[in-house]
Amino acid sequence: MVLEWGRRRPWRREPGLLGWLALWGVLCVRPAEALVEGLYCGKVVCYDVLGVRRDASKAEIARAYRQLALRYHPDRQPSGEASQENFLLIATAYETLKDEETRKDYDYMLDHPEEYYSHYYHYYSRRLAPKVDVRIVILVAVCAISVFQFFSWWSSYNEAINFLATVPKYRIQATEIARQQGLLNRAKEKGKHRRSKEEIRKEEEEIIKDVIKNKIDIKGGYQKPQLYDILLFQILLTPFYVFKYIAWWCWWIYCFNVKGQEYGEEEKLYLIRKSMKMSQSQFDSLEDQQKETFLERQLWIREKYELYKLEQEEEMKKKMAMDPRWKRYRRWMRKEGPGRLTFIDD
Repeated sequence: MVLEWGRRRPWRREPGLLGWLALWGVLCVRPAEALVEGLYCGKVVCYDVLGVRRDASKAEIARAYRQLALRYHPDRQPSGEASQENFLLIATAYETLKDEETRKDYDYMLDHPEEYYSHYYHYYSRRLAPKVDVRIVILVAVCAISVFQFFSWWSSYNEAINFLATVPKYRIQATEIARQQGLLNRAKEKGKHRRSKEEIRKEEEEIIKDVIKNKIDIKGGYQKPQLYDILLFQILLTPFYVFKYIAWWCWWIYCFNVKGQEYGEEEKLYLIRKSMKMSQSQFDSLEDQQKETFLERQLWIREKYELYKLEQEEEMKKKMAMDPRWKRYRRWMRKEGPGRLTFIDD
């Protein structure tokens, strides 16, 4: 296909590339009803824009695009607006035909003009599809969250250790253990190796913190972080946890529902935790003496737990009734609180 402009005449505006392509589309035998404005090259066939056949190879399409791009580049044309429109049409045709999947959809549109809505779906689904694989984005996000989660837990754990080092009860015990192990009874250095009091104090502080880390079992939200607790490992281990939970549930039904075995201590604590609606970390943070009280009162039995719950609520009401702050609040609600309407005498 050869596109040429004739000699310019002052009384006649010459057709641009779009005009010649429209004329070519009229004379073409391809189904004109398949061409929709707003899809691909609009009312013009993309193959005709580049001047290639339907069976043209990628090399032929690229060669035709380079020739037309150099010829109709806006910098080489005197009329800026028309030349820019022609250049954009050429670029659109090349973007449509250079990709195998997009070219396949376009050929299908030319061969099946009756599937109107299907053409719109394929066109915009490819245009609006993300350029980056969604799986990579999710993986990067999960890794970033896991790193932040791990370092945040380490920060909370170090804060707990620093706080316990200031508590006299734990500090005295840790100091005594360090002296028994010979960590604080070192001979003072002399000569060049002699250290200042500040350096000795810092070293003793680190020794005490290390003893606290090794001797005290911190549970709950300030416990020592583990790699398998972060989000990435939890996602990777999800199939294992699901399988483990199903196997445990089948074992529970077989042992206690079918065979009628008595509950062990772990099973009793599990039922108590479920009745209290507490997570495993929250339940582990409770004192051992408190757990023994739960077992002594047989709180794994539903009726006894309900009775225990009522007792706790009554005890809480008594504490709130005797609390001076709660008394002041009730006095304020009775005299000054919302719902009271008074006249203020100036």
